[in-house]
Amino acid sequence: MKYVLRIAVVVAMAFIALQVFGPEISNFIFQDDLRDSAAQMGYRTGVAPLNSDEDIRNIVINKAEKHDIVLDPKQVTVERIGTGEATTWYIAVDYTVTVDLLVYKLPLHFNPTSRGGNFWARVESPPAPAKPAPPQKAKSQK
Repeated sequence: MKYVLRIAVVVAMAFIALQVFGPEISNFIFQDDLRDSAAQMGYRTGVAPLNSDEDIRNIVINKAEKHDIVLDPKQVTVERIGTGEATTWYIAVDYTVTVDLLVYKLPLHFNPTSRGGNFWARVESPPAPAKPAPPQKAKSQK
């Protein structure tokens, strides 16, 4: 009887882990996509600029759908900071996934954010390192 109980506990824990880790992994990959998208939006060489925050919101919603995340446009916050080459994009998403554990529905809340932009416009090159002094020859004693 002990073995049956232990096996049941292990199976239940594995079931819960599979149900919870799926949305966690999807959120992790989605947040990585947000970071990439924000960086690419700030560095758009040779491409027409995006017309509005609504365009960006739609891109984010489409990326979320690829990860089986259903978003409403109200759940996506888009902000532009700066203009021209120094534009930085801030994207935040706020959503909840309900995981069905058969006897309990577990709500998992996610809030992935990203800040991107044209990083080359703001990063200054570090100063060149100082040249080391040439080694001095030892004086010989007579």
